[in-house]
Amino acid sequence: MTSPQTKLAQLWAQFCKCESGATAIEYGLIAALISVVAIGAFRGSGLAIAENFNTAANEMQGAANN
Repeated sequence: MTSPQTKLAQLWAQFCKCESGATAIEYGLIAALISVVAIGAFRGSGLAIAENFNTAANEMQGAANN
């Protein structure tokens, strides 16, 4: 009869040798990296667009006051 520690060690060794989920994890990491880059790009361009709209609004408001 094997001890629980031996059984756990065998399960752990079997788990470490198994590579069936490695591809899914790699695809998940790639998707996460792409989404982080996209969020950064959208945030940067969004701030620039907001600044352009604010500038245009201020110019229209100044023209309306004159």
